[in-house]
Amino acid sequence: MGDRTIGTEVKVPHLAESLVSATIGKWLKKPGDYIEQYDVLCELITEKITVEMPSPIEGTLVELLVPDGATAAVGEAICIIQERGTAAGQEPQDASLQQGAGGYAQAPAAVAATGGAAMSGRYSPAVLKLAAEHRIDLEQVPGTGLGGRITRKDVEAYAASGGTRPSAPAQAPSASVADTNRAVAQAAADEGVFIPNPPKMPVRSSGLHLSESPPLPNIEVEGQQFGRGEYLVDVTPIRNAIASKMKQSKSEIPHAWTMIEVDVTNLVMLRNKLKGEFMREEGINLTYLAFLLKAVVNAIKDYPIMNSVWATDKIIVKRDINISLAVGTEDFLVTPVIKKADQLNIAGLAREIDGLTKRARTGKLTLDEMQGGTFTVNNTGSFGSILSYPVINYPQAAILSFESIVKRPVVIQDMIAVRSMVNLCLSLDHRILDGIVCGRFLQRVKENLESFNQETKLY
Repeated sequence: MGDRTIGTEVKVPHLAESLVSATIGKWLKKPGDYIEQYDVLCELITEKITVEMPSPIEGTLVELLVPDGATAAVGEAICIIQERGTAAGQEPQDASLQQGAGGYAQAPAAVAATGGAAMSGRYSPAVLKLAAEHRIDLEQVPGTGLGGRITRKDVEAYAASGGTRPSAPAQAPSASVADTNRAVAQAAADEGVFIPNPPKMPVRSSGLHLSESPPLPNIEVEGQQFGRGEYLVDVTPIRNAIASKMKQSKSEIPHAWTMIEVDVTNLVMLRNKLKGEFMREEGINLTYLAFLLKAVVNAIKDYPIMNSVWATDKIIVKRDINISLAVGTEDFLVTPVIKKADQLNIAGLAREIDGLTKRARTGKLTLDEMQGGTFTVNNTGSFGSILSYPVINYPQAAILSFESIVKRPVVIQDMIAVRSMVNLCLSLDHRILDGIVCGRFLQRVKENLESFNQETKLY
C-alpha cells in the first residue's frame, strides 16, 4: 500500500464481459466531501457509453487515486473513502466486497445531516430521476446531504410520507413550478445530464417526418488554442471507439449499396388515424419507425442471410433478430439494441424505440442494451435526408436507412397522383450478400410497408 491514505478502496466495477477499462470522465465529488451510499462519485466513460459510478459505501472521500481523463482498469482503485465511524489507523478494506452484481452497492445507508444551503439547489441525476418518477417538486423536499443538498433517501422518504405532487389542473402552471423546472434543467446541465425540452417550432412541410424542426444540440466546445482561429478538442474514448469501428468497417468490409422507393401513403393515413389513441393509451408517440421495424424483421425472416456476420471461412447466420437502432445524442451516435425484435408487435416495437431513444439521449443506457445487434436501422429521415449511404455497423452484414417521407407526384396507371413516398437505402457486405438477395429483401420490405392499411392492428 505504500503511503496511500488509510480507508476503503473504491474500484472500477466489472460492468460487462468485454469491458477491461474505463476513463474517469469527471469527478462529481472532491476530497473532504461526505459521501452517502449510492451518491454518484464520478462519470465512467467506456468504449460504448458513459455510466455513473455510485458509491458502494458511506463515509468521507479522502483521496482521488485517478484524476479526470485518466483510464483505470476494471478492479483498479480510483478513490479512497474513510467509512463513517472508522478509526484513522484501521487498515483499508476492499469496497468491492460490499458491492453486488454489476459492482453496485445493494443496501441503503444512513444520511449524515449537515447545515447550510450552498448545495441545496443542485440535484444529482439519480435525484432528478426519482423526482420525475414520483412527480415530486424538489423545492418542497428538505435536504439532509452536504450543504443541504437533496439525496436519494430524502426523495424516497418524502415520497413515502405521501408528499407526491398532484396532477396539474388544466391551466397554466404556477410560477413556482416553472421556476422549479428551470432550476432542475440548470442543475441537470451542471451535472452533465441532457433533458430534451425543445422550444415550440413552426410546423414544417418539407417532409412528413418533420412535423417540428428537430432541436439543435447546444454544444459548447472547450479546447486548447492552436493557432489563429483554431482550437484543439480532445478525442473522448467513445469518439475514439466510433472512429476505430468506422475505420474497421470501411477497411475490412467491401461495401456496396442499393436503394428502393416505397409508396407509404396508406401507412401515413394509418398512423394519422391511430396516433392520438395510441398516445392516450401508451403515453408515447407512434412513429413511422415502429412500422418500418416490423416490415424489416418480417423481411429478415424470409431472408435470414441478411441477419449474419462474416467469420473468414464461415458465414454465421443469427437466429435471434436483434435490431440495432441508430440514435443521435448531443455528442455522438449510439446504437442500442432491440432484442428479439421479431417477437414484438408494432406497439411493442414503439415502446422499445421510445424507451431506448430516451435513455440514449439522457445517458442512461446500459452496456447490455448496446450489445448483441444483428441488423441496423438508421432513421436518417428525421433530419430531412432523402438519400444516404450508411456505413455498416461492424461486424453486421447490412444497414438500412429510412429516409424522409415526402409528397411527390407519381405516375399511376398513366395518371399523375400525389403520393407519400420514401427511399430505403441499404448498405451491404459484398462478401456475404449479393445484389439479387438484397434486391429481393428490399422488395419484401417494400411489400410489407405498402401492405399496411386501415385494418392493420398494433397489438
